[in-house]
Amino acid sequence: MGWQEQGWLVCASFLGFVAAAQSITRGELFPFGPSARDQLLEAGNDQTHRVELDKPVLFYDGTFDSIFINTNGFVATAEPASEATYLGSLPPKFGMIAALQGDLDTSDGVGKVFFRQDSSPDVLRRAAEHINRAFPEDDEVNPTHAVVITWVDVAANEPQSRGDGFDKKRNTFQLVIASLETASYAVVLYARDGIQFSSTPAEDGSDTMHAGFSKGLVRGFLFSSQGPYYRTTTDDEASVRALAEETNSGLRGVWVYEIGTSPYFTNVAPGEVTDLPTEATPQGSPEGNEEASNARRVYTDGQQVEYPPYESEGGQIEVHPVQYQPHQPGNPEVVVLEDTDINVDVFSYNLGTCANNRNKCSQFADCKDYSSGYCCHCRPGFYGNGIQCVAEGKPQRMNGKVHGKVYVGNSPSPVDFTSNDLHSYVVVNDGRSYVAISDIPYTLGPSLQPLSALGGVIGWAFALEQPGFKNGFSIIGGEFTRQAEVTFLPGNEKLTIRQEFKGIDEHDHLAVSTSLEGRVPEVPPGSTVQIDPYSEIYQYSNNLITSSSTRDYVVSLPDGSTDTRTYQWRQTITFQSCQHGEALRDVKPTQMLSVEQVFVMYNANDELIRFAMSNKIGDVNGGQPEENPCFTGRHGCDTNAVCRPGQGTQFTCECAAGFNGDGRTCYDIDECRENPQICSSHAICNNQPGTFRCECEDGYHFGNDGQTCTELNRPVDACEEGTHSCDIPERAQCSYTGGSSYICSCLPGFIGDGRVCQDIDECQPGRCHQEAVCYNTQGSFTCQCRPGYYGDGFNCSPERTKTRCQAHRDSLLGVTEFGPRGPRPPVGQYIPACDENGAYEPMQCHGSTGHCWCVDRNGQEIPGTRSGPGSRPMCIDHGVVPPPVGPTPRPDVHPLPPGTHLLFAQSGRIEHVPLEGHDMKKDDAKAVLHLPEKVIIGVAYDCVEKMVYWTEITSPSVSKASIEGGEPIAVIRSDLDSPEGIAIDHLGRAVFWTDSVKDRIEVASLDGSQRRVIVDADLVNPRAIITDPPNGNLYWTDWNRDAPKIETSYMDGSNRRVLVKDDLGLPNGLTYDSQSSLLCWADAGTHKMECMHPARGDRRKIMEGIQYPFGITSFGKNIYYTDWRRDAVVVVDRYAGKESDQFQPQKRTKLYGIATAYAQCPSGQNYCAVNNGGCTHLCLATPTGRSCKCPDNAVGAGCVERDGGY
Repeated sequence: MGWQEQGWLVCASFLGFVAAAQSITRGELFPFGPSARDQLLEAGNDQTHRVELDKPVLFYDGTFDSIFINTNGFVATAEPASEATYLGSLPPKFGMIAALQGDLDTSDGVGKVFFRQDSSPDVLRRAAEHINRAFPEDDEVNPTHAVVITWVDVAANEPQSRGDGFDKKRNTFQLVIASLETASYAVVLYARDGIQFSSTPAEDGSDTMHAGFSKGLVRGFLFSSQGPYYRTTTDDEASVRALAEETNSGLRGVWVYEIGTSPYFTNVAPGEVTDLPTEATPQGSPEGNEEASNARRVYTDGQQVEYPPYESEGGQIEVHPVQYQPHQPGNPEVVVLEDTDINVDVFSYNLGTCANNRNKCSQFADCKDYSSGYCCHCRPGFYGNGIQCVAEGKPQRMNGKVHGKVYVGNSPSPVDFTSNDLHSYVVVNDGRSYVAISDIPYTLGPSLQPLSALGGVIGWAFALEQPGFKNGFSIIGGEFTRQAEVTFLPGNEKLTIRQEFKGIDEHDHLAVSTSLEGRVPEVPPGSTVQIDPYSEIYQYSNNLITSSSTRDYVVSLPDGSTDTRTYQWRQTITFQSCQHGEALRDVKPTQMLSVEQVFVMYNANDELIRFAMSNKIGDVNGGQPEENPCFTGRHGCDTNAVCRPGQGTQFTCECAAGFNGDGRTCYDIDECRENPQICSSHAICNNQPGTFRCECEDGYHFGNDGQTCTELNRPVDACEEGTHSCDIPERAQCSYTGGSSYICSCLPGFIGDGRVCQDIDECQPGRCHQEAVCYNTQGSFTCQCRPGYYGDGFNCSPERTKTRCQAHRDSLLGVTEFGPRGPRPPVGQYIPACDENGAYEPMQCHGSTGHCWCVDRNGQEIPGTRSGPGSRPMCIDHGVVPPPVGPTPRPDVHPLPPGTHLLFAQSGRIEHVPLEGHDMKKDDAKAVLHLPEKVIIGVAYDCVEKMVYWTEITSPSVSKASIEGGEPIAVIRSDLDSPEGIAIDHLGRAVFWTDSVKDRIEVASLDGSQRRVIVDADLVNPRAIITDPPNGNLYWTDWNRDAPKIETSYMDGSNRRVLVKDDLGLPNGLTYDSQSSLLCWADAGTHKMECMHPARGDRRKIMEGIQYPFGITSFGKNIYYTDWRRDAVVVVDRYAGKESDQFQPQKRTKLYGIATAYAQCPSGQNYCAVNNGGCTHLCLATPTGRSCKCPDNAVGAGCVERDGGY
């Protein structure tokens, strides 16, 4: 393979190195945060978390299976002592990898420490690139495991500081520990502007921060001594600041060290490339090598593709700073284009003058009046249509989403695109474009490879211009609609591509929405596709551009054979241009786009498809080949520079507007630093590549001029702030009504105006039975039978009434023989067992034969439950239909106090255990609801109205009650057989439940109306169900003994799929932690607790050996589950993977469902949270919007169903 071919492949695969002469930015760190599925270290000062490693780390001559991550900017190999023992007195006595160690604090809620273990190919590849670049003479290293720790916006610990902390200086840096079997490496990344302070306060002044490695104490025969200690920094603060400016890996701000080897180790070895390479000159470079050196690396975390940020700082060419301003349309005028194929509202010029319409032009454009109207024209140094202008020579990015349905081959089922990420990057000064689309399943990915034209439009928009010709963006800007029809031959499969380009956003990215509809011929998995260079003629007219072509592509099949195929391509681009000036009249009616070096690749592991190509726009007749490097793209100018052609092959490189440098190397001008007063008062300056942006401080917004920040009149929720005048929460409720208004109302059992509430004495004559005493309580009352009488206070009698079971038992005992110890049945006689309340025990056994079976509440055997001697069936408790519940709360039933609690079901009670932090306050556990002789199975909590919801199976129903006191309210009472799992969407105000006899999942509004079945196929024993409201997802378990599984769908039941089906037994409990995005379950068959990220499928065992779990919930670091065998709530620390506590109620019976009652609703929104998502009836959230659904019993034409985005 020649240099040219090699270089292009490196470019097209996004594997070229980032130009090393500039510092890295935050965007070039390894992916971190919630989108990377990171865990979050607890906020505070000197917090430590132990991580059990999937694969060990080698440090000096030791091997470590766990590490300790600390707030203070380091990782330890043993649990670190108090910070007082090492701050200011290094080296420490324990093993330490110090990325940037100091006295740090994250308790202000701004700073965060993220961490994760990661063995994904992209992360390992990036780590390998850094390591191999730092040690160019060594053999190539390919790590197999990495730990990524990121300290983001951490501040110095300042005990005396006041205020919200947003004006503090903050540091951002990252440590990646990459390991293989014989060695471990530390890659430390310091972002530009990531080191804003280099010392932290101490009692006697300040301590300089520190980076380096310490082995800690080494044990000798008689005593211990300090082990080896390697320092990256000195006691001079300048050495700390230099971390972001220098390197030992050839890339500024990135430092690489070999920190441990096996079996032999000498000392920490730093990277060997301390010099920063310079750009090669354009003359004499091998063509392919030059292209490789200018390539831009693209990384992916499996969800999104991140493109390298722009470079920084420097000086030479004088430019006027230009601020990005939000588009201020004033009074926008819209015209609708009439077109048979395309209907889209776009911006239109209408009659007017610049005086009235100047703000419709780009901030980089000038407005010019004509006799018939006005036009906008980009200023020198910028190009576009005047409405949209970008700097000449600056790389361009495009971001958007893909929607639609595509059928593959003869498949009857489509592959859905549901907001897949599309990203593109164009090196404008040489016409190279790259496109990537994420989350493409393997069933579709190979068959999309021929469609390089999916991203071809951005290649045309920013193609390298030949003399006298203009690319798409120069002519029509960034607001247009493109529709393409692809016909594949000979099968005549058709695919329609529709893309709406919405202009340049505040980040200078071109925004686009793409939809795909139709069918493509199948390309077998494992095949590759080659597309030869092609040309396409574009024809231009007023507000319309068309093109068509026929393209060949070669499919290389896995068996080594090839297949040449063809498709026909036809596209239409509609836009709105200014008709008053001469600009559009100068555009040639036809131009030819030449596309070369087309590269396509589908990565099945990452589910990512990539396209790359080189684009030029020029003469349809070809013309004389241009030799000037500016027109061939082989000039060597910086990617943030424009190439200016001279005579013959002469040219100069000139940095784009907003950048300084010699053109070969360009640095971003930081306008915010050079002119701190560039923004108005109450505004924050945000530097961006080539420009800057003023953003109003919190509590302010831009006025009509788009520049002055004015104060917002923010409404105050007095109920939330605690500044209301209502009575205390035990007697009154404060309800926020919007603005600064609220309503006070007395709780049930109290009377008054809400500001003053007095207890009602409910003990009026006739409340209780005549042989009972009435006791008034705060907000309620209770009845108690007098001595010698029995009953619940509402009914009292002098003798106990026998229950059905007692009568059955005594009737049999009454005809038996009497032995020395009382009545004794004849041998072989079955005698029923009654519980303490006189009801049939759910499990009955024959004393002679040893057989056991389950019975219903009438004592009738449940078919299929009989077991032989030596084994016992698991029978669900039941009761008889209870008498009226009476007033609540009872003397043994208490409203919930403030704070976060666990709610769990036990027979006919729902009890609560308060949480202090993550620990149970077991002594304060009390019943919150008492439903005599009911069997409550599932429990859920609505954090908005503070209501507890439950399912019960004695008289099958779904009910609710306020945890602050009040009567139970039936929500669903009909068409139920065995409702078990229950979940609440607190944003969309809906309740979901499973029915294990009807084998279906249903949803209803919280009052029980608008009921709808959403899943009713392929279910056997559905039990647990949970919601993820912000993301619009639903999860449930099916403990079908023949094929247990865990499934997910959108909240409307669509996009249903199996998440887990292997190595399951009886998956009873399920919980989802929105903070960590972890889905966890407890299995009574495998006796395991496991977790996974649903989007990644990275299943992980948390704990083994649990007995018989039923319900499960999570809060912070802990998972709480109920256990039938232990009759207890058991606490598991999911980080440590071990049990940490348990709670056994006084009444030892089975515990069923469990839920977390949050003190405040979890953060997040979905489309149904506001105005019911615009739906007439049921609003059910999805990841990309919502579905409007009608209830199953809808009548008339008043209900409208809609699917998809908002």
